[in-house]
Amino acid sequence: MKKSDELVGVVDGVAAVPLGPPARRIRPRPLGTALALTAGATAVLLLSGTQWPHHPAVQAWRTVCLAITVQALPFLLLGTALSGAINAFVPADLFTRVLPKRPALAVPVAGAAGAILPGCECASVPVASSLIRRGVTPAAAFAFLLSAPAINPVVLMATAVAFPGDPAMVAARLLASLATAAVMGWLWLWLGKEKWLRPLLRQRHTGHRSGHSRWTEFRLGFQHDFLQAGGFLVVGAMAAATFNVTVPGSVLDAFSGFPWLSVLFLAALAVLLAVCSEADAFVAASLTGFSPTARLAFLVVGPMVDLKLIALQAGTFGRAFAWRFCTATTVVAVTASVLIGGALL
Repeated sequence: MKKSDELVGVVDGVAAVPLGPPARRIRPRPLGTALALTAGATAVLLLSGTQWPHHPAVQAWRTVCLAITVQALPFLLLGTALSGAINAFVPADLFTRVLPKRPALAVPVAGAAGAILPGCECASVPVASSLIRRGVTPAAAFAFLLSAPAINPVVLMATAVAFPGDPAMVAARLLASLATAAVMGWLWLWLGKEKWLRPLLRQRHTGHRSGHSRWTEFRLGFQHDFLQAGGFLVVGAMAAATFNVTVPGSVLDAFSGFPWLSVLFLAALAVLLAVCSEADAFVAASLTGFSPTARLAFLVVGPMVDLKLIALQAGTFGRAFAWRFCTATTVVAVTASVLIGGALL
């Protein structure tokens, strides 16, 4: 069989099926694209021929949904570009050589390395996926996924600006986020199972293949990851916009007077609002009726677990992983916020 007839798929979701010479590639439509198209078609069918588009609630919903999507889109582009570049240009064994050999030590190192990616949670998901496919232990990749949107310089600087004269809030956010990322990585080493991940993610060292164009691999990898993640981003943004429009502001006031309930409420609010990590500090600073510890929980939980991130993780790693990982992350993040916030704030 000639070389051209071999399986030459360069990214997940792109496979060559031998049907006799010459071989042909079949490119199934990514699930994320199908979700985005379905959501758009549903909105058009519901709103066509009615006065709904002019209703204030619908206009507010559209504005919030668009704002979340536009806010996250540049960082999603950054993340998918990095993912494609890692797949096409970085040697397959680079990350396994740089990280400590012992997984338990690789977890905190990968968590600290999250500071080098100046993006939000949308960027970290495709990068973490690419790291796993390159042979990095999933525990270290997940620690990076959680820490990158919370401790990078852009986010910490925004937090310092939003809380002027309060460096303790910046330090508390840094420490609580790092602690959550490390604990979740170690929990995956202890309790995690690879069968919870999508089968394609269990394939290791899927980097550049000899004789293939690196730029073609980059283009196909970027295209696949962006369309896949973009569809789930739209679904998450729609869910967050629905919450923003339907929940009245009086609900916020009802919880602010109860210390423990306020922490849990702001943690849940961070999940539902799905604010990008570069902007969430300004939202937290505006919640002046809540305690500093409750606002810290908002800052720690939001970049790690929100509606659009849950959708992205489900589409990238699988639903079996997403619901377990997001639930555990929320519990660990709230606990870290209470402990560190109680000590520093």
